[in-house]
Amino acid sequence: MFVRKDNNIIWSRVLLGGFITAILVGVGILWADKILYSLFTSHNCWSLSNGWLCSVALIFGKIFSPKIWLVTSALSVLFFFIYKAIRNEFDFRYAFVKIKNSYVFYVFCSVVLAFITTGFLKVLIGRSRPFVLGNPYFAPWNFESVVHSMPSGHTTISFAALIMIGMLFPRIKWATWTLAIAIGLSRIYVCAHWGSDVVLGAFVGMLCADIVKSWLKKINTK
Repeated sequence: MFVRKDNNIIWSRVLLGGFITAILVGVGILWADKILYSLFTSHNCWSLSNGWLCSVALIFGKIFSPKIWLVTSALSVLFFFIYKAIRNEFDFRYAFVKIKNSYVFYVFCSVVLAFITTGFLKVLIGRSRPFVLGNPYFAPWNFESVVHSMPSGHTTISFAALIMIGMLFPRIKWATWTLAIAIGLSRIYVCAHWGSDVVLGAFVGMLCADIVKSWLKKINTK
């Protein structure tokens, strides 16, 4: 998305993407978010018995949660490291070299960067979640979860992981992009996030994946 074949970030494209994202987020905050929320809040999608779309959206929320991404990617890195060390007579130095060049490490770093960035932005922005009674509001530098709506953590981290996987395996890029978009839409459908939360999360997630790929590729080629 924002990285060239030589693994350098195309910052002009990042700025353009950021500008478009800012416009979409602004339109969402001022107008579109409330319309989307009013469309989806009527079906009360809070249990698996409220239709197959609700079931899929809720299952996505469980499977692709930030913590699941973090734990799964960390365990994958640990398993790969132990496997390489054992295969080479417990040569941990060799295993370390192999792990930092592995695809699982690329995904893990993307997830970690997205996780940290999302946590910081949630506290910094302090936007109230859709289910909070009353008009939406902002409470910057607030550590209460009810005002941690923007950006969507599920969307940010899922985009970071799945876009990275798509870059590492170009043949399935269409599938990883589709899944990432579906996860983002599911957060709007179950009224867990505003539409603009998802838009911002998608942009931040893509940027995290590109930054990690660019950085690790340069380190590993030295």
